[in-house]
Amino acid sequence: MMKHFLGVDLGTSAVKAALFNERGERVALAIEEYTLLTPGEDLCEVPARLFWDGFRSALARALDESGVRAESIVALAPSSQGETFVPVDAFGRPLRNAISWLDNRSHAESDALEERFGRDLVYRTSGQPAVCPIWTATKILWLRNNKPEIFGKAHKYLLAEDYLIHRLSGRFVSEYSVYSSSLLLDITRRAYWADMLDFLGISEDRLPELVESGTAVGCLTQEAAEETGLSPKTLVVTGAYDHAAGSIGAGVTHAGVISETTGSSMAICAPIDAPAFDPGYRVPCHCHAVPGKYFFSPYGETAGMVMKWFRDRFCEPETAAAEASGKSAFEVMGELAAAVPAGSEGLLLLPFLSGTGSPEFNPRARGVYFGMTLKHTKGHFIRAVMESVAYMIARNIEVMEELGARVEELRCLGGGAQSDLWCQIKADALQRRVVVVEESEQALKGAAILAGLGAGVFDDLESAGNRMVAIRKSYEPNAATAEVYDKGCVTYGRLYNALEALF
Repeated sequence: MMKHFLGVDLGTSAVKAALFNERGERVALAIEEYTLLTPGEDLCEVPARLFWDGFRSALARALDESGVRAESIVALAPSSQGETFVPVDAFGRPLRNAISWLDNRSHAESDALEERFGRDLVYRTSGQPAVCPIWTATKILWLRNNKPEIFGKAHKYLLAEDYLIHRLSGRFVSEYSVYSSSLLLDITRRAYWADMLDFLGISEDRLPELVESGTAVGCLTQEAAEETGLSPKTLVVTGAYDHAAGSIGAGVTHAGVISETTGSSMAICAPIDAPAFDPGYRVPCHCHAVPGKYFFSPYGETAGMVMKWFRDRFCEPETAAAEASGKSAFEVMGELAAAVPAGSEGLLLLPFLSGTGSPEFNPRARGVYFGMTLKHTKGHFIRAVMESVAYMIARNIEVMEELGARVEELRCLGGGAQSDLWCQIKADALQRRVVVVEESEQALKGAAILAGLGAGVFDDLESAGNRMVAIRKSYEPNAATAEVYDKGCVTYGRLYNALEALF
């Protein structure tokens, strides 16, 4: 009987479930969306039961769609959003809604943590170069300060991945990669940060046990098997932070090859052998899902989101033409951009429509089109969006290489990877090979690979990637465009530096 692995993705607003066979072929995919609660300014929550209900619904449809027998699913593992957490009682029952990573209520608490520990110590311990309300530790402190009755009752604080693992296995277990952005983890020691826990007023036993990604936790409980329709013999395996899982799903497990996701935002995963910290605080460092490894994790707040914004605001004719021709609006927009020469004839965009992440880390930064002339057309403006993301990636690669990372090949993930033009622009602007893998749901495949590792089907993640990951297309850099893109990247950096004080 063909073995199957179940990957689960606990996203910000949806749960996905996908089944892969041992040849790496996806045989089913189902998505169950849920609605975030925003009861006030800076507040963003989700009832934790929706993680479980969404998983069960997506799994049921995946099983029905595939016809795969439950007995053939040897193991499952989750890919998960980071930071989102829920306090639970001794039975794993939520004491309140989960507080999403999007929630920004803990400004005062993040200020208190920075005052107590200082930015440098936080960075060199947790890998996070800025202290902000996203991180879990700030929200636990908010809970202590504002909801002492729940803080006092909490038996465990669980991230979304931990909550699903407990519902499936009955155990409180997690892994290092998803805790790297919590401020609760000392990434160098791969252990909880004792001084941070003391300051928050919690002990280590109020958090799950930490193990490496791809570690077997145990089989499903009888109750979980009955609720999900899975076999009680199916192994539950620790998964990974979504960007790390996506990197594994793209076969990125060693230095020299990095992954880049252009979705709504931009995120890079660049494997390194040991933790490294930037004196300029420009790039985060995380524990990898590859045992004992780390990765740089620079990100940009807005990337593909800018293309969607431009479509919605300025491309009504292109959207109508796309509907009439059976294409997507982005395909029609790409045709306009393809008619424009490299460098957009001097038109350049700072794509900071919602502030910027790495390497600038400036929430006040805003979007700027620069260099407009009468000759510029809509195609120029569209191409400038694509080139701006390539410049953003180039800036971050420059920082990572300063810190010792090696970047020879870029594997592109996310919606942006569906555009041949965008991939070629990245190859040309970076002067590196760009590769797109066959599977579009890389985080789910990464989770499935980790499940197979935990079940003993694979010896290690690199050999698993060789077996499970297929390349769809490669893009070689065009040397003829190197000079124009080098100049564009320099102008991009100089423009930001000139405007920084005005933001």
